[in-house]
Amino acid sequence: MSAGLDLEFSFSQVLQGLGLTPQLAHLLWLPLPMLLVLVAAVIGVLVTVWLERKISAAAQQRIGPEYAGALGILQPMADGLKLLVKEDVIPAKADGMLFTLGPVLVLVPVILSWLIVPFGQNLLISNVGVGVFLWIALSSIQPIGLLMSGYASNNKYSLLGGLRAAAQSISYEIPLALSVLAVVMMSNSLSTIDIVDQQNGAGLLSWNVWRQPVGFVIFWICVLAECERLPFDLPEAEEELVAGYQTEYAGMKFALFYLGSYINLVLSALLVSVLYLGGWGFPIPVEWMASWLGQEVDTPVIQVFTASIGISMTILKAYLLVFLAILLRWTTPRVRIDQLLDLGWKFLLPISLVNLLATAALKLVFPVAFGG
Repeated sequence: MSAGLDLEFSFSQVLQGLGLTPQLAHLLWLPLPMLLVLVAAVIGVLVTVWLERKISAAAQQRIGPEYAGALGILQPMADGLKLLVKEDVIPAKADGMLFTLGPVLVLVPVILSWLIVPFGQNLLISNVGVGVFLWIALSSIQPIGLLMSGYASNNKYSLLGGLRAAAQSISYEIPLALSVLAVVMMSNSLSTIDIVDQQNGAGLLSWNVWRQPVGFVIFWICVLAECERLPFDLPEAEEELVAGYQTEYAGMKFALFYLGSYINLVLSALLVSVLYLGGWGFPIPVEWMASWLGQEVDTPVIQVFTASIGISMTILKAYLLVFLAILLRWTTPRVRIDQLLDLGWKFLLPISLVNLLATAALKLVFPVAFGG
């Protein structure tokens, strides 16, 4: 039973003790997991925005934010409040309904994708059996919102940005899915819990990054392109397209794009951690450390220690990848749109396909090492 089901049962028991029916207790429980996901995602964004500002400043040998709170820690909140109170302008000749719906279609699928991210053995909102497939399906909705926003703005720069976003997303979704399929093939499951469990046999040595080095590199490049991070930020290239599909947006609608971009970055880093870096797994298995200390794995102390280490390791691995993404922003030049599409279709797609076929062949030849 997952933590989500345990919490729901406890919550229902408390409410039923107060005289509510089981149906009403379940109805009151339904919004709570999504609220929890939203709070976790927003906190992740605030930390990431602050890190981006400080790391970017260090890369450019400057200080960055320092006056809004200690070390500028409150600067992301100040940015959010500024966007919250800014005037929400809709251009006179824009399509109002599509213009408003676009940012929503960008943000909602990203937040829903957090439901399948495990922070520990039983620490996830929903242990969906087809979790990885659900994430790929949800991620394919986002470019529709970007294209909708660009078209509805009635601005040539916005339209070009929306078209670029759709083309870029389609180009990199296929190699991304093929690299994930290789991991799924080794794990014999689409569940994120099963994928992490399969990597925790021998600690660091059993992580998928060693068995799928090519898939890891392809996946990392593809998630950077899906998040529109440099060097793949062609849809909103300031020098060429002002701000791309965001050009006509202000206030909370712009904030939704801003929020969606950073939530997607943190989500992608978490999924790289789950799929390739052992998720909540410690480099040295906790069972081994418990046996060295002469402790039983089932003791409460070891279980609390394991849960704490699991959450810490998942977040640490994810933020190491976020740190790498921020460094790439200031150390790599932006590619041209034709180079970006060529990289996706002519290079990553065939290599990811060969990697999938090689994984299938190795699984038949070495079934123990490759999850047969």
